[in-house]
Amino acid sequence: MNMLFDGIKIGLILGFMIGPIFFALVQTSVEEGFRAGAMVALGIWLSDFLFVLAVYFGVSYLAEIVNTQSFTLILGIGGSILLAGFGLASLLTIPKGLLTNTVPEYKRSSSYPSLFVKGFLINTINPFTVFFWTSLMGTVVIKDGFDGNQASTFFGGVLGTIILTDLLKVILAKKIRYSLRPVHLLWLRRISGGALIVFGVVLLVRVLLLVGW
Repeated sequence: MNMLFDGIKIGLILGFMIGPIFFALVQTSVEEGFRAGAMVALGIWLSDFLFVLAVYFGVSYLAEIVNTQSFTLILGIGGSILLAGFGLASLLTIPKGLLTNTVPEYKRSSSYPSLFVKGFLINTINPFTVFFWTSLMGTVVIKDGFDGNQASTFFGGVLGTIILTDLLKVILAKKIRYSLRPVHLLWLRRISGGALIVFGVVLLVRVLLLVGW
């Protein structure tokens, strides 16, 4: 049971961190509804699950790749461009409903596959996501000598908590939608887009500093 509780604690820390995932989930859920937000979350969860499988079955090989400067630089630049691109798209494309004087009904402007891919890419093309799962495997699972069942319990606690907290964000974002006027929704879109651009720039700077540029 200790492994499960340890996983839940780490999942809670991750779940309530304010980062690009938070803004992507909240903006999508407020503007396009629960299902749209859940599709973004589903892409994020699949990305995390694949990372867990990768580090569990190939931790030594993956760690060797992750520790190379070329990998960090390429993934960092790609991730920063991706985040900035999503941010610019939020700033430059404004749904017509947000320009009216009444609270618009939910109108999904993105397909479910594109929302899924958005969540998957935001989480995947980020070198610090890779570093996190690799470090977690090395510092907790391998160091403490977890067997297969213990590792499954630990990572199940982490991933399960992430899923629950992400769903909570989506549900709460949906709940507050009708308390907001169109101008509030517009500012939320601007803040979310600006935040994604900032995260992209910060990611690029951190990666360049990390590789010694």
